[in-house]
Parts: sequence; structure tokens; C-alpha cells
Amino acid sequence: MIRIVLTSVFVQDQERALDFYTRTLGFVLKHDLPLGEARWLTVVSSDGPDDVELLLEPNANPAARVYQNALYEQGIPAASFGVDSVSQEFQRLKALGVRFVADPVQVAPEIWAAVLDDTCGNLIQIAGPA
Repeated sequence: MIRIVLTSVFVQDQERALDFYTRTLGFVLKHDLPLGEARWLTVVSSDGPDDVELLLEPNANPAARVYQNALYEQGIPAASFGVDSVSQEFQRLKALGVRFVADPVQVAPEIWAAVLDDTCGNLIQIAGPA
């Protein structure tokens, strides 16, 4: 059986990304290891420390920057995170000053989504029930 254990988003600044993903979104730091000029920096859901790790990967590679910028400019989320209630999470994050580029909208029967700016070069979708 194959399963996802790690996925990544390119970020412009690892320290700023760590702050946003932990303090604002509520993820928990899993690994912070030196890796040359960068760090192997992963976060996980606070509900599941053994869940899939999200690598906050520096966009130092020119191809990564082009890819990240193209997704952002086209309004395509780099990742999608599940939430228990899109409307509640939307209100919580708005109160924290998070900028949303798309307010909650129904995308499928009983599935709602909203898109936020992670301040590190990405659009991130939150999805779940209304």
C-alpha cells in the first residue's frame, strides 16, 4: 500500500512561513533541521502528530519560483487543507488578519471552500462542510 507521508509548499521565507503555519493556521512544528543555507522544516496537524508532514520548502530554485508565481497569478491554490467548518475557520482567520482571495463558496454538494494568501507566495484552499 502506498500512502502520503510528506508533501510540500514552496515558500519565500521559511521563518515567516513557520510563523504563519503554526501561529495562524494552527499547525505544529515537527522537524526543524539545518540543511545547508535552508532548513528541513515540517509541520503537522495539531490533531495528528503522526499525520502527513507539510514541508515548508524554500523556493530558492528558479524553477520553483516560476512555478509558485504562476500558480499564484492564476489564482490556483498550492495546497488544500480540510477543516471542520469553512465558515467558522474563515471567520477565525479573518479575525487574525488573514487575507482571503476567495470567500467561502459551495464547490460541490455539502462541500465549501475558501482561498487564503499564506503571506509566503501561495494561495491555500480550506475545504469542508459549510
